[in-house]
Amino acid sequence: MSAARTLHLNTNVTGTGRHPAGWRTLDNPKSIIDLAFFTKIAQTAERGKLDAVFLSDALALRGHAHGPAQSLEPTVLLTALAAVTRHVGLIGTASTTFNDPYNLARRFASVDHLSAGRVAWNAVTTYDTDAAGNFGGGAALDKTARYERAAEFVDVVQKLWDSWEDDALIADRTSGRYADPTRVHAIAHDGPHFQVRGPLNLPRSPQGRPVLVQAGGSEAGVALAARHADAVFTAQTTFDGAQAFYRDIKARAVGHGRNPDHFLILPGLYPVIGGTLGEARQRKAEMDALLDRSAELAKFAGALGVTSDALQLDAPLPYDLLDSGTRSDVSSGFIRSTVLLARSENLTVRELLDRNPGAHRMLVGTPETIADDIERWFAGRAADGFNLNADVFPSGLAAFVDHVVPLLQRKGIFRREYEGTTLREHYGLPRPTSRYAGRADVTDTATSGALASHVAI
Repeated sequence: MSAARTLHLNTNVTGTGRHPAGWRTLDNPKSIIDLAFFTKIAQTAERGKLDAVFLSDALALRGHAHGPAQSLEPTVLLTALAAVTRHVGLIGTASTTFNDPYNLARRFASVDHLSAGRVAWNAVTTYDTDAAGNFGGGAALDKTARYERAAEFVDVVQKLWDSWEDDALIADRTSGRYADPTRVHAIAHDGPHFQVRGPLNLPRSPQGRPVLVQAGGSEAGVALAARHADAVFTAQTTFDGAQAFYRDIKARAVGHGRNPDHFLILPGLYPVIGGTLGEARQRKAEMDALLDRSAELAKFAGALGVTSDALQLDAPLPYDLLDSGTRSDVSSGFIRSTVLLARSENLTVRELLDRNPGAHRMLVGTPETIADDIERWFAGRAADGFNLNADVFPSGLAAFVDHVVPLLQRKGIFRREYEGTTLREHYGLPRPTSRYAGRADVTDTATSGALASHVAI
């Protein structure tokens, strides 16, 4: 690994913030449909020189009686944010289970053009049975089927992003030649899930390909990420567990012939910041007082794949009942990270609920203690950076940018200015070449003729 490693930081936007009751502290509690709210988040992230704004997503409505559900479609929102920012990266989540490769490849390549090369796709599979009911009404795919589809889906999308070579768009006014049809290629993909002729109907994106992020902690998800992803968003709650995950997934990437320096591991981190430890605890306590505890317990039980009755607040988790990762309707990565945290500190269910409940590591403290913890994980090869989860936007992110970022800069591990213009450059990733470059054998003669006869595309 390079001695000049640089810390990478995204801000992860889920609703109005990670704390379930944070929305009740906002002047506009309906902020999830307010562009000005998201503009403030993106511009604050850019002011702090963060790598990217990371948008989560959900394809079915739930939990909206007690708090804001994710609402705006990510690529639509990212397009709007591209117009009000200049540097910060823009990461959008989209499911491989309920999308079409051609349309998705086109959407993200379009936003990459409109943002001058700042976009990434966070590829996720969707195990939500309610979401399945919104897309044809059939049964949700099991885990094996989801990841088989996902692997082929990602392959097709990357082929489509490569279907135009970098110099295929000529736009020569003198000769009247707009594109070189010998450098635009049909992908002719014929697989078990998708048959896609191609090519994509817009030129190669500014980054060559948008950055590919993968989120998930199951065995299938890890295997997919190690093979294809540029960065991994993961839930890690203990230092030792994070180090083990880091070593394992980097080794898998090397096994695929990849450079581990070009494969970033970014665990979630949930900081609650105060000028003193007492102030940080008070900030959290004020939001906690607004929580509906029974709703939070039910949500936690559902994420673990058990009923609420199986969880006793002042007892440990029912480890004997917890899923081993074989079910399709729960996240094995979430369960694993929660169990690791609970066992490492002998936590009760009540204590876990107080800690987000185990999904992403929570730090309640001062800027100094949070910066020191980030440095420890970074230097100890437990992370290449973090997906930051503000307790509530925009104040939680502003506190991090104003008080933690300067400390990380003084430690010499985080940038003081953006040195590039694209998200790949922020992440220190090379620009990929088209897999079809120079391969006349894959030029589509029908497409070539169409381009030649119509001149313009």
